[in-house]
Amino acid sequence: MEAFQGLIKGSLGSPAAIAGTLRETTPLLIAGIAVFFALRAGLFNIGVEGQLTVGACACAFVVLKIPGPFGIVLGTIAGMVAGGLWAMPAGLIKAYRGGHEVITTIMLNNVAGLFTLALVSGPMKDPTQEGTTTANIAESSHLPAVYDQNSLTISLALVFGLVGAIYLAGWFKRTVAGYEVRAVGANPTAAAVAGISAKNVIVRAMTTSGMIAGFAGAMQVLAFEHRFYGGFSPGYGFDALGVALLAGQSAFGLIPSSLLFGILAKGGTAIQIYGVPKGITTVILGVLIVVAAAIRYRKAKAVES
Repeated sequence: MEAFQGLIKGSLGSPAAIAGTLRETTPLLIAGIAVFFALRAGLFNIGVEGQLTVGACACAFVVLKIPGPFGIVLGTIAGMVAGGLWAMPAGLIKAYRGGHEVITTIMLNNVAGLFTLALVSGPMKDPTQEGTTTANIAESSHLPAVYDQNSLTISLALVFGLVGAIYLAGWFKRTVAGYEVRAVGANPTAAAVAGISAKNVIVRAMTTSGMIAGFAGAMQVLAFEHRFYGGFSPGYGFDALGVALLAGQSAFGLIPSSLLFGILAKGGTAIQIYGVPKGITTVILGVLIVVAAAIRYRKAKAVES
């Protein structure tokens, strides 16, 4: 109970703690949207980590060259384009060659990590620093906060994530493109009979998922890190898979799911003073995902019977 109280206090017990939790929640929410979008098309985009990384790298490169509000817009676009292009090969291989996207996206993760590390160790490296990092972006290129008082900061990036999750929920239900993605994800053969090109949908869904992941990387640079460096992501792309799976079939579920992940990520550090290893939060998340999957499986079997 002491450890649990410490976890809650460390994540929600003060304005500064809440700000830290929201900072952890933001990339998990946006990256979770990326994974969720692919899942609705029947695709397991395990490559969000790499797509987020190349998106962040591209954004940092542009913003360092073009500071200010215009640079923020261009950097965000560059991050999205980089993420989409990094995901597209996996979609093409899946659609036209039958290669499994889990394998191709995992391989692309490694390439993304090494490629961006080479860039930040060489042409993008800040010559005044010993580590593998770019220079800090100009203050005029920082994404503004929507609230910043009494140690509580709420970034505009979090607002983008919330709006994105809400919009996506309506997009899947009320648009033709959303219906096509859901149809292919549910049954590609039946979708083809209905006149939907499953191959086109797969490529578009994987590319769009990568663009959202690239957007997450761009937001991380502009709102929080203000630079790009080797080992940029601590695993947001992989945790986003858990966020999406825990959310179930509703995009609205991404909001509480990512918040839970954010609370455990922030509070996990605080419980170490009680002698509890931080890794216990990963165990808790794993158990929650297994329980959620079991509940959905039971409901699915009930519907079949």
